[in-house]
Amino acid sequence: MDLDKCSEKVNHKNILIEEKKSSKIIFGNENLIEVEKIQVDGCLDIQGVKCDWLLIIGEPYIEIYIELKGSDVEHAFTQIENTIKLVSQDYKNVRKYCYIITTRCPLTSTQIQVKKKSFKRKYNAVLEVKKTGCNENINTLITESI
Repeated sequence: MDLDKCSEKVNHKNILIEEKKSSKIIFGNENLIEVEKIQVDGCLDIQGVKCDWLLIIGEPYIEIYIELKGSDVEHAFTQIENTIKLVSQDYKNVRKYCYIITTRCPLTSTQIQVKKKSFKRKYNAVLEVKKTGCNENINTLITESI
């Protein structure tokens, strides 16, 4: 899959992913690691539903899938899952982090817990459902992956 036409390389201290000013996540990147930022929805030509963004860290290789949502978390699971199956370099073995950023409360439910276990088992993916405006740290994700 040719990701180049939808991607840019960034090494900002803070990598902002947002949509319509309503949902956003910021990835702190204090070591200024180069990250490939790929717009999936609205750019990549893949079949079916898809998540909004994909970040790829080169060393160690990590894929970070991001879906910015209002409240339909159930649909977001499907969007990320379909994107992993179609885009991932190796959907069973490559380390992945999946973020669903939502305005919904509460952020924990039995449904979410079941999906977290399923994503771990099927895709080697850590699934997080977080409130809009949250911060994540790229260096922490790298450290966890080593």
